[in-house]
Amino acid sequence: MTTTPEQFIAATKANLEAQFASVAALNKKAFEGLEQLMTLNVNAAKASLEESTAAAKQLLNAKDPQEFFNLTSAQVQPAAEKVLAYSRHLTSIATATQQEFTKAVETHIADTNTKVIGLIDEVTKNAPAGSEQAVVALKTVVGNINAGYEQLSKTAKQAQQTLEDNLNKATQQFTQAAEKATAKKK
Repeated sequence: MTTTPEQFIAATKANLEAQFASVAALNKKAFEGLEQLMTLNVNAAKASLEESTAAAKQLLNAKDPQEFFNLTSAQVQPAAEKVLAYSRHLTSIATATQQEFTKAVETHIADTNTKVIGLIDEVTKNAPAGSEQAVVALKTVVGNINAGYEQLSKTAKQAQQTLEDNLNKATQQFTQAAEKATAKKK
């Protein structure tokens, strides 16, 4: 069997359809992450408004400056804990979305790689004598592209982990500072 232009056209069409499906899946994941982020922010804004209103009422009803100061101090720790919870939830959403993107891209690349290798193997079966070096070079290019992607994926995962670690450290430092400030005021 010889490789015909129709086979290349069919392979190209299948590849384009797979790419469109991948883009649609990535768009869906992006909107799901965005929806979660919007829900988090709306809920945080509602809670903040309710808590601020309640706190303002308490402060307005303070009988003396000491009570006002004590009420203000008492709100620092819960506020810090809420910021910590918000940042953890935000990190969770970002991490889950990033993991979904990575999984979808890795699946797409693996599928594409399988198809490309299959096409190369099919072409190799029907290649004229003396074209072995070109086929080896083509397979080397595909291998190098895959190695580059694997390194990029590894680096992206490390960057995500570093971001999460730094956010957790910053949140922890913020919480500790708030605890110290609250303890000093008491």
